[in-house]
Amino acid sequence: MDGTALAKAIRNRKISSLEAMNAYLDQIDRLNPKVNAIVALQDREQLLAQARECDAQLARGQVVGPLHGVPMAIKDLRSVRGIVSTQGSPIFKDHVPTEDSITVARLRSAGAIFIGKTNVPEFGLGSHTYNPVYGVTHNAYDQNHTAGGSSGGAAVALALKMLPFADGSDTGGSLRNPAGWNNVFGFRTSIGRVPTDGADNWLPSMAVIGPMGRSVEDLATLLSVQAGFDVRLPLSIDGSLDFRSGLHANMKGKRAAFLGDFGGNTPCEPEVLSTCRSALKAFESLGCVVVEDYPKFDFDALWQATIQIRGWQTAASLLPHYKNPERRKLLKPDAIYEIETAMPLSAFDISAASILRTRWYLAVLEFFNRYDFMIAPTAQVFPFPIEIHWPDTIAGHKMQTYHEWMKAVQFVSMSGCPALAAPAGFSATGLPIGIQIIAPNHREIDCLQMATAYEAATDWTQAHKPALLA
Repeated sequence: MDGTALAKAIRNRKISSLEAMNAYLDQIDRLNPKVNAIVALQDREQLLAQARECDAQLARGQVVGPLHGVPMAIKDLRSVRGIVSTQGSPIFKDHVPTEDSITVARLRSAGAIFIGKTNVPEFGLGSHTYNPVYGVTHNAYDQNHTAGGSSGGAAVALALKMLPFADGSDTGGSLRNPAGWNNVFGFRTSIGRVPTDGADNWLPSMAVIGPMGRSVEDLATLLSVQAGFDVRLPLSIDGSLDFRSGLHANMKGKRAAFLGDFGGNTPCEPEVLSTCRSALKAFESLGCVVVEDYPKFDFDALWQATIQIRGWQTAASLLPHYKNPERRKLLKPDAIYEIETAMPLSAFDISAASILRTRWYLAVLEFFNRYDFMIAPTAQVFPFPIEIHWPDTIAGHKMQTYHEWMKAVQFVSMSGCPALAAPAGFSATGLPIGIQIIAPNHREIDCLQMATAYEAATDWTQAHKPALLA
């Protein structure tokens, strides 16, 4: 069952939480050794005891919430009370939080049972999930290739039905890239839609939290729990929390622009573009008008602003480790790169980068006067061999940084728009890729409605399951 159906069956006592827990733990025992997606797995008997208590509550007529008795594993960048939370770093390999992060607390209040964590790259840096604490996560469809990242463990666990739902987060593609590379769904939400706690609650980060699932309905179900205003976070968004209502809508006449490679500014493997173009036929079958177009902008300047803003935001939390000689030795090169990118920047540099980002947002806003949606690939390449740290060349273009090959998703992050990753198809060698369905800022419901219609027209997730599930 997908997550929404499982949660409903448990609430209606058609399936016990105990049965669900045993089934998922059995699946993890069978498949996780092949892919290393679930980490910090908790003691089975303790988890079964929690499931029995959920069933006892239902027998007494007590329902904790919409995720009552549902097993979940949390991305290892989020703090979970009582479960080791490493961020993929040896600096935190023994760190056990005493409190839940805000979104984890909401999932717990909704009744979820936390069985462990999902694997991430160190500090979530890079779209390839490996770290010195737990090792590498393998793609659900080809274990010789990367799972993507930073929500790589979550995407693989979903694809292999080791989890019914998964949470993710996204700065420069961390929800969208692994979803596309494992034939599932992931949703980068608008800034503030899902409260994100940190040391600074006033300066907004490009990083957001969002849901992942095997269906669009599951995204809507989980987002309804994750989203909503929190008084401690002044930039969080107030508003409706029922994202499952109104998912089915007529898409006839909607205009969508396929961004492709942004006019050559985000080089892509040719087969990525051809596969994504084939997926556009599904939108046309819904009555949508699809054309190839993209917002015109100075993309070199936008990329430099992206590097500066990302470096500044990332380095803020990593700088204390950098200043400690012993801890600095434990930082991956990508973390060092972000810190040393940020160190020479002045407040005026950051302000200038943010002003340019504002100009980009306004250019995208103007573009949405002509189109209802933008569509783009979830990555510029197909999943690459697992032993490679990151692609150094795409379509003859040399990549200068560890994250330049993710420009196509980072430019969307810079726009602030919600972007829903959906499966788009497979390469000739059987590797998945996805598309981003992008709507104007705060229009999550538009993404969900278009993705619901697209899912019904394609059914990629259900019709093309990983061989490991056979």
